[in-house]
Amino acid sequence: MAAQDVLGQTARLASSSALLQVLFRVVTFGLNAFTLRYISRELIGVVNVRLTLLYSTVVFLAREAFRRACLSGSAKRNWTKTINLLWLTVPLGVLWSLILGLVWLHLLEVPDPSVVPHYQAGVVAFGLSAIIELLGEPFWVLAQAHLFVRLKVIAESLSVVSKCFLTVTLVILYPHWGLYVFSLAQLLYVSVLVMCYVIYFVMFLGSPEATKKSFPVARVKALLPNFVEDETFVNWKEARLTWSFFKQSFLKQILTEGERYVMTFLNVLNFGDQGVYDIVNNLGSLVARFIFLPIEESFYVFFAKVLERGKTVKDQKQDDVAMAANVLELLLKLVLLIGLTITVFGYAYSQLALDIYGGSMLSSGTGPDLLRCYSLYVLFLAVNGVTECFTSALMCKEEVDRYNFVMLALSFIFLCISYFLTHWYGSVGFILANCFNMGIRIAHSTHYIYDYFKESTHRPLAGLVPSPALLLVYIISAVITAFSEVLFCCDKGWMARLIHLSTGALCFAATLVTMFCTETELIHFVRNQ
Repeated sequence: MAAQDVLGQTARLASSSALLQVLFRVVTFGLNAFTLRYISRELIGVVNVRLTLLYSTVVFLAREAFRRACLSGSAKRNWTKTINLLWLTVPLGVLWSLILGLVWLHLLEVPDPSVVPHYQAGVVAFGLSAIIELLGEPFWVLAQAHLFVRLKVIAESLSVVSKCFLTVTLVILYPHWGLYVFSLAQLLYVSVLVMCYVIYFVMFLGSPEATKKSFPVARVKALLPNFVEDETFVNWKEARLTWSFFKQSFLKQILTEGERYVMTFLNVLNFGDQGVYDIVNNLGSLVARFIFLPIEESFYVFFAKVLERGKTVKDQKQDDVAMAANVLELLLKLVLLIGLTITVFGYAYSQLALDIYGGSMLSSGTGPDLLRCYSLYVLFLAVNGVTECFTSALMCKEEVDRYNFVMLALSFIFLCISYFLTHWYGSVGFILANCFNMGIRIAHSTHYIYDYFKESTHRPLAGLVPSPALLLVYIISAVITAFSEVLFCCDKGWMARLIHLSTGALCFAATLVTMFCTETELIHFVRNQ
């Protein structure tokens, strides 16, 4: 497949995934607002922090390394061996579910049954849901490698809608069920997700469309583990790369979910405070995650297909190098401007957003400071997502192994900083520690990118420098909106709030106009992709 075709399909995948993330985050956001009126903050904290952490840890540790390894390189490969390797995620997931389930049941603090009933059933259900989701891993990787955009959008949309519909129904009808409600909804979510992929491939394989596309898998039976006589069960090169990524994924999970591990294992916040933190965290990441995560996932595939892992820039096709460098520069510029916009306007509108969403329960206390800090953290998330996606797609096995040592040291430092900052600054300390963590990871990735391109004429890191005019507009907007918040927000009535909103809208419009005038190449890239 030509690099230009890969770029086009990758961009469509990213945009479609972004729309999916919009749906997911908006529905989850609305669901939290709705359920807050029917259940306790403690129950929200247990579900969204404790149990979701169990599920995400099992799934991440069981599959992330396999995804990275099996999506590297061309889609033309021995898919029988790749699929065999991917099925190993299931027994690995069972093992992690059993180990972590016992930890969650017997070593961690058990919530008060009168406030959070049926905790044990919740642990079992969330652990089981992780195993069910892993059953669809070979189907997901096959679809992602061949850029099946609609399948991913439809499957995840249906599963999210089904989960939310069941949750709302059960919360209204049976609020006393406690964790039974969220356990059943979680099991429905993963079941619908896996069934969508299975049904699609059952219908697709052997069809005229599959034949026309010369799809590498001809029968549904080929998607199950297969032993081939006189051949190894898996591709050992992929297996060794998977092991390298597994060691990295273990550390990456600690860095990604570090604050939840500190909350869960060190009990620095009670379950009610954990619930408030999670609500603010969802609000803070609402825009960031539905844009940055699809870009990272989709363009990882692009860079892995266009450039060959482990080769220097001189040994690559120069046309592909030029395209990859240009795309990387524009992606960095795109996420930087989105991150700056959220940071600048998030500071002045955090308190208003929380007041509208959850009333004084969220807008008083540490809620606004949490969201303001998260607005800054979004900027770090934005840059790290793109820089790390490029380095992960290009690093050879030895470089991945070396990076694992960096991640190990960073994990230890991050957990220590999280613990101390939380004791000093409360829940805000988690976000400050995350900013430090992301800053170190960005420094490592940008150093790798600089070294990679230094022997060429391309300088993609120039994308991290906005135009002076646009930077000036950001500074002016930050000052004006900060003064507007002091004067008009948030206890002076709705008319004052409207003035504050109008001030922000005018500053935002001025920012967009400046952006269109100064970043013409980026605007052209976004429009064409």
